[in-house]
Amino acid sequence: MEKYVNEYVTVIVNWVSNYSIKLVAAILVLVIGNWLSHRISNLLKTLLEKNKIDITLVGFLSNIIYYALMVMVVIAAAGQLGINTTSFLTIVGAAGLAVGLALKDSLSNFASGVMLILFRPFKVNDTVSAGGVTGKVESINIFNTILNTVDNQRVIVPNNNITSAVITNVTANATRRVDLLVGIGYQDSISFAKETLLAIIEADERILKDPAPVIGVADLADSCVKLAVRPWVKTGDYAAVFFDLNEKIKNTFDEKGISIPFPQQDVHIRKTQGDN
Repeated sequence: MEKYVNEYVTVIVNWVSNYSIKLVAAILVLVIGNWLSHRISNLLKTLLEKNKIDITLVGFLSNIIYYALMVMVVIAAAGQLGINTTSFLTIVGAAGLAVGLALKDSLSNFASGVMLILFRPFKVNDTVSAGGVTGKVESINIFNTILNTVDNQRVIVPNNNITSAVITNVTANATRRVDLLVGIGYQDSISFAKETLLAIIEADERILKDPAPVIGVADLADSCVKLAVRPWVKTGDYAAVFFDLNEKIKNTFDEKGISIPFPQQDVHIRKTQGDN
């Protein structure tokens, strides 16, 4: 009996002597790795905050970096215990692939959200046309962007829809050109019509002097001569000036006797023999 006890004790002692060092090494790897992961994650967070990156993205990226580093630390600790990390990495890779395929659309929206926040093609309160929607930006999130349309509808647009198409930032620049087409009759004087349009433009204090407004003949159409009217305004005044100019041009042309033609058709009825 004593012989068997001694053998068991010897096996335990050998196991402890063989694996205690490995166990201590694995614990040290976990502790030091966790500390380094926190430090790197916090350093990244500080750098992003100094560069005024969106706080939502800062928190998300710092967490992603921390957990990615911890996965590497756990694998390193498992290697210290003699565990075959190759098969472990294969399992983790397969699981990651499965999760990636399952969340393909969400990951695409996330990547697009990161691009929107980093490159800033627009910001909150800008008016944009993006993802097939035009409206004022209420918020830019990791997976979607929220827009308020001009008729006050709240539209949630997936970020992937935005980055995969053309983005038009309406309010990005301080000034904007108002483009109008005004038709006059062929019997009307072009020079007189241009003088009248210029007087209307100069009377509006919201229209900028520089760049100077442009008025010219844009087209000799079937039923009218089309004049292009292109004044510049501050972006915030665009809508009001657009509507006011149309109204003022119509009223002033009526006063000055300048015609604004509209499409017409003449119907000729021909009588033939046998008709009553």
